[in-house]
Amino acid sequence: MTTALITHTDCLKHLTPTGHPERVDRLKTLLELFDEPSFKHLPRHEAPLCTIEQVERAHRPGYYNHIARLEPQSGFASVDGDTHMSPDSLQAAQRAAGANVLAVDLVLTGQYTNAFCAVRPPGHHAEAAQAMGFCLFSNVIIGAHQALSVHQLERVAIVDFDVHHGNGTSDLAWHDERIFFASTHESPLFPGTGLAHEVGAHGQIVNVPLKSQTGNEDFKRAMETQVLPALANHRPQCIFISAGFDAHWRDPLATLRWTDDIYGWATEAICDVADRCCDGRVISSLEGGYDLDGLRDSVAAHLQALMQRSR
Repeated sequence: MTTALITHTDCLKHLTPTGHPERVDRLKTLLELFDEPSFKHLPRHEAPLCTIEQVERAHRPGYYNHIARLEPQSGFASVDGDTHMSPDSLQAAQRAAGANVLAVDLVLTGQYTNAFCAVRPPGHHAEAAQAMGFCLFSNVIIGAHQALSVHQLERVAIVDFDVHHGNGTSDLAWHDERIFFASTHESPLFPGTGLAHEVGAHGQIVNVPLKSQTGNEDFKRAMETQVLPALANHRPQCIFISAGFDAHWRDPLATLRWTDDIYGWATEAICDVADRCCDGRVISSLEGGYDLDGLRDSVAAHLQALMQRSR
């Protein structure tokens, strides 16, 4: 077995206004990376379109149709000041969520140890009934519900190291004791949530706010003392990673000071817990990361770590 790459060219059709940081070039950069010798051998799967039922296992009834109605016939439609849709955005969002559904099916049936979903739009800001922060559907939570509902797992976990708090993931996991959620993020920063006292209805949420200019060592300390012990204590049967790479020192949207290699370390640390708890089963999905060089090098380190754990 090896690491599965899941993506789809439809994710290139989600267009944003000129100058928007969540742009097509993000995915183009990764597709070029995947053609390099280190990654060219990895098996690739086309992301399917997620269904309305899969979306609404996570989001409120009617949410899919609400998003569908917002899609314009031409030009752009603004969901909020940061979040926009073009004529093919709904299909791209369905592929992004569908990639996570497929990743669950591939990993939980033993075809792969782990998987990386190279998709856009991202998902971790999408709340139960509200798209925001560049996100339309909660891709990772939709995958988590595939694991819980279809594969009948009892416990899953999500670790989010994007520089922004995953408020949507938190919203959708808040009352579900089966879903552990941990987030490290710069604070104060958009969306303004993720304070340490926000622990979920069952104490299964761990938020670790980080100060501006936080570097690798303080992040490592937060992971080792707070996130990883709580993650292991949950005893997840599958671990999801909301893989945002915008805490990189080059990123224009934040002020943390992480380097490429810290993403390899974090991935290895999460995989260590997965090896102990769930036979190494890890599903990672792209969230943020807006400097193209920082994104490329950080994803390379992340993928290398995943590949080393494949058996």
